Amino acid sequence: MTAKARANWIMLTCFGMILFLCIGQRHSFGLYLRPMTMDLGWDRATFSFAIALQNLMWGISQPFTGMLADRYGARRIFIAGGICYALGLYGMSQASTGVGLAASAGLLVGIAQSCTGFGIVYGAVGKMVSAEKRGTALGIVGAFGSLGQFTMLPASQALIGHLGWAHALLIGSGACLLMVALAFGTSAPTAAKAEAAGQSMGQALRQAFRHQGFLLLTLGFFACGFQLAFIATHLPAYLADQGLRPAVGVTALAIVALANILGTYLCGYFGERFSKKYLLAAIYGVRGVALAAFVMLPVTPLTTYLFAAVMGLIWLGTVPLSNGVVGQIFGYQYISMLYGFVFLSHQLGSFLGVWLGGVLFDLTGNYQAVWAIAIGLSAVAAIISLPIDDRAVQLEPAHA
Repeated sequence: MTAKARANWIMLTCFGMILFLCIGQRHSFGLYLRPMTMDLGWDRATFSFAIALQNLMWGISQPFTGMLADRYGARRIFIAGGICYALGLYGMSQASTGVGLAASAGLLVGIAQSCTGFGIVYGAVGKMVSAEKRGTALGIVGAFGSLGQFTMLPASQALIGHLGWAHALLIGSGACLLMVALAFGTSAPTAAKAEAAGQSMGQALRQAFRHQGFLLLTLGFFACGFQLAFIATHLPAYLADQGLRPAVGVTALAIVALANILGTYLCGYFGERFSKKYLLAAIYGVRGVALAAFVMLPVTPLTTYLFAAVMGLIWLGTVPLSNGVVGQIFGYQYISMLYGFVFLSHQLGSFLGVWLGGVLFDLTGNYQAVWAIAIGLSAVAAIISLPIDDRAVQLEPAHA
């Protein structure tokens, strides 16, 4: 292995470990729903709103952190995100009111996730590798996020069980500071070269929002966010309401993460060889079938684990594919910014999935209405993915 190849692998590992910590912690928040609401006397809507706000803030801030990463490089954004993540988890451990939970778990952690999540990591990796290897590289780095979910879910559950939820959050806060150290092992080109070539950031943004395929991709990603955030936050509580042991929910989410290690890599790999938009449509279609089957069948450990395995194979596969479609159409000069707007739609869906899950449960005593919405959104997303025009466009110069 050459020195350059070795350096690239080290850098990919640092990118992957940042995603490991970000996504692993993000998918652990559902484990805190029951213990926190029971200890503090909150209803589920209070907790759900804070996590929904987290998803919303991630989405709202993603285009802006993407712009900063494209302009100044990803390293500074990772450092800021690691500090915000640690502060947010610390504040969550000390929260005694819904407002305090919303400020810490919602605002701070949401901004932190936009700095350390897919938008910045994938943008930096996409600029680092060649077009021929880009899909595989994105799949490898995305698999780190799934590995983080698989590892940190049982670890968080064990910490909650042995030390309590507050101490578990404090340990998570310390772990997130590792992102600051990992950031120094990363680098990514800035937008200076792109602007020298003649296209400004504003021009790239205007061109994207006039592109029908970009808008369809953005709308379809809303469904992905709704489904994943609802399941990640409410599935453990849903299973417990059905009389299953808490361990079943943790195991189900761990299976999702384990299957997604392979699934994310395969989606990146196949995205290099087949049409990304057709793969996206297929993923949304399979999700709809899996959701419908899970709701209609009796809820048992076996059906839950089968559902988790199917969902896991396609859990985060939409992320490298959607990022790849944006790069395929517009190039990678401003990928972090442009994908940030696509991801904003994802997070609007996440906000509604988490929040409506809590609100509709408090109103009806069950989650059936939210499952129905999730199934319907799969059908819509699959249909609108098919006509996306994913051909590369001619970049418009800044002074056109």
